[in-house]
Amino acid sequence: MIEEQAMSARSITLAGVFFLMVSPLTAHGQPAAQLPDGDGKQIVQGVCATCHQTNQITRSSGYTREGWRELIQTMINLSGTPAGDTVTKYLATHFPAGNRLKPTLLRGDASIAFREWMVPTLGQRSRDPVEAPDGSIWWAGQYANLVGRINPQTGEMWEYTLPEGAKPHTVTPDQQGNIWYMGNGNGTIGKLDPRTAMISEYKMPDPAARDPHTAIFDRKGNLWFTLQQSNMVGRLIPATGEIKLVTMPTPKSRPYGIQLSSEGIPWVACNGSNCLVRINPETMEPRVYSLPNPKTTVRRLDFASDGMIWYGNSSQGRLGRLDPKTGQVKEWPSPSGPNSHPYAIAVVDDIVWYNESGQRPDTLVRFDPKTERFQSWAIPSGGIYAGIVRHMRPTQEGNLLIHQSSTNRIILVTLKRRSARGAKAAS
Repeated sequence: MIEEQAMSARSITLAGVFFLMVSPLTAHGQPAAQLPDGDGKQIVQGVCATCHQTNQITRSSGYTREGWRELIQTMINLSGTPAGDTVTKYLATHFPAGNRLKPTLLRGDASIAFREWMVPTLGQRSRDPVEAPDGSIWWAGQYANLVGRINPQTGEMWEYTLPEGAKPHTVTPDQQGNIWYMGNGNGTIGKLDPRTAMISEYKMPDPAARDPHTAIFDRKGNLWFTLQQSNMVGRLIPATGEIKLVTMPTPKSRPYGIQLSSEGIPWVACNGSNCLVRINPETMEPRVYSLPNPKTTVRRLDFASDGMIWYGNSSQGRLGRLDPKTGQVKEWPSPSGPNSHPYAIAVVDDIVWYNESGQRPDTLVRFDPKTERFQSWAIPSGGIYAGIVRHMRPTQEGNLLIHQSSTNRIILVTLKRRSARGAKAAS
């Protein structure tokens, strides 16, 4: 079923930060983590739990009072209020800066550069940036129910409010410049036409298909997508609006990331089971490839030019490679160890890039399959380290787009390449 409606866009610069007020409710109706007693506890529980569980505080690496103030300012404007001083003092006293989640950073010969944009609306948990055909950068503001666009040349930003309850999980452009989002909160897929701000909604044909998650277009222009909690994979044909769904063979496999092989075959990562799944592009029949360790879970995957599948073994803190022709699997320990939680991944020029989301700071890791050597960097996030990368995608120039969702930042990573002359001189 398709429904169309017009949505307004707001043109905003970095100076135009949105003021947000919240009410003291527990996030999503779920039990909050127990906070230590002290002056400010009730305010912290009331303010912070409106948007997220308090276990996000108890599991943090901790910050100085100034660090907590900077982090809070990406979520809600408490500056100049008595509550702001009370909250930062309480958090810095009971959750001071520490090294509990400190990563292991490895040096190497590669060089990169980071460029940050902080998106306007506070507390939106910006994520999954992607480059459109015209060079603009788009992101999903899941908590604020919006998608946004950056002009990387000028820094100007626009935000487009989505139909109520959509809560987009990711955005994906088509070749015509339309922006498709996954309505993770209301069981829809939406298409935004940036030229008119018109949105077309495609509702799932099965009420059990609740949570469209990650999507990718194939060469025919069909949109393939995962539904994590619904344990399904779907295909939408934009020309007709037809949606077909298939349930994964493994219960609770939680299909998460999705990529296409060079032959146009969809492959899916299992975040709830030790598997990668190949989807027949014609029949949609799934074929499961089991990974050796039964405790393995995988968030995302990508392909190298030789057809090898690279994935992050999130639960075991390892980088993995599957040969889809033989089923052979090889894994390498991630630099920060078994609790590093590899998450997003992308292969650029046959170099593997991923992040260690269990660390603070979140790290960007480079792995060269030829030398089997790692190199890693701390990902910037303003003056603090609080976010994690949930998806990374290459640009047309072969760079990377990443994000720090907890601090509302979109980041372009320029992968600096040595010229042939420079490489010869260095050898």
